[in-house]
Amino acid sequence: MPDTDHPVVSTALTQPGGGLQRSMAVLGTLLITLSSVTPASSVFIIVPGIIASAGSGAFLAMVAGAVVGVCMALVYAELSSAYPLSGGEYAIVGRVVGPFPGFIIMGVNLVGSILVPAVMALGVSTYLSAIIPGLPAVPTAIATIALTTIIGILSVKTNAVLTGIFLVLEILALVVLGYLGFAHVTRPLADLILQPMILAGGGLVKAPAAMIGMATSVAIFSYNGFGAAVYFGEETHDAKRHIARAILWALVITVASELIPLTAVLMGVPDLKAFLGSQNMLSDFITARGGSAVNTVISLGIALAIFNAIIAQLLVAARMVYSTGRDAIWSAAISSAFTRTHRSFHSPWVATLFCGGCSALACLINENLLFVVTGTGIILNYGSMCVGVILGRRSGSTAHGHYRMPLFPVAPVIALLVMLYVIYANWLDPVIGRPSLFTTIAICVVSALYYALVLRRRGAWILRGPEEL
Repeated sequence: MPDTDHPVVSTALTQPGGGLQRSMAVLGTLLITLSSVTPASSVFIIVPGIIASAGSGAFLAMVAGAVVGVCMALVYAELSSAYPLSGGEYAIVGRVVGPFPGFIIMGVNLVGSILVPAVMALGVSTYLSAIIPGLPAVPTAIATIALTTIIGILSVKTNAVLTGIFLVLEILALVVLGYLGFAHVTRPLADLILQPMILAGGGLVKAPAAMIGMATSVAIFSYNGFGAAVYFGEETHDAKRHIARAILWALVITVASELIPLTAVLMGVPDLKAFLGSQNMLSDFITARGGSAVNTVISLGIALAIFNAIIAQLLVAARMVYSTGRDAIWSAAISSAFTRTHRSFHSPWVATLFCGGCSALACLINENLLFVVTGTGIILNYGSMCVGVILGRRSGSTAHGHYRMPLFPVAPVIALLVMLYVIYANWLDPVIGRPSLFTTIAICVVSALYYALVLRRRGAWILRGPEEL
């Protein structure tokens, strides 16, 4: 795209709908962002795996993961306040680090944003089975994607209200879980800190630091999603001033929503050995403390949380695809279609339908393969954003932002070091982690080839935002 008169850009400006509209307050952005994080889904789907690995040391792993989360939230807040663009990470990295690295991030994020809703949707039937036993996973997942796609076409303000309502119900499920734990405390918090235990050889032994460290690499991902706020920067009033606040509040609320219920469960479980040996530890705990009716209600709450998260994830994906059209990544016809916005809702409806359709098709893919493809892309995202915030400070390209993190560059340096450890931890996992690393590398290679063979032949690839069109 050699100049600002590229036909794709001029066509995009004349599409029905007039582009994205700044119609949402920062609270709406925060609600959608928290829905994207989906704390309840993390507690009931990711956290049990952390407990299985680290036992009661899961508390320390989640605390350590929260520290890394704070570091990354500070990085996202600074960069997003300078570039609150619908392209998210790729639009930021492309401007601060360079177009080529930005395009690599785009490729990885595009694949992940389409596949992650499918991963989530395939788990809906498990929790709906509490009232409708025997629901088939794939048809239920496809139906879920179809419904959330239709909702995603509505205005972003409407989606903020809907996801906010669902989010309140999701948080209530976590409040109930926390109450069941704290109402029957059987061990002090000090035991979780000083004497973390795991199940080994049929008995309880002190959790090795290495096991807690490995669990921390998973805990980091349980808090992920606070950066989704930047994707709604072009639809948020005065985003450059407020987007950092949305990101930081999202991280604080997420950590509280996940760490407090986990702490309650670990302090309140009556028999730690039986709990750690259970195949459905949280469900068994809820049933033991609250009864089967409470377990059924919470199961429905988790299904609703997943549904809510899929809405938010599709909203994020659609805005990134919209941005790729504006940046003329595809042919003129496809790029022009992706930039179409709805006349009434001002939503990127073609991009939303595209993302929803691809996610529905992805539900037909083996679930383990989906985990492999989507497992480690976040490492590249986090790493590139850390590099970006350091380079942005040095070059001055982020000087116009309205937020500056304290104690720079402590946060990005810590996060980069942890990302190296996470890569190592994934390398040690031959089932999911290592294949996922190779898959992420393969996506990077394909993205690099497209950049070299397609975009570069057109001329310099110029990234554009609403203020530049």
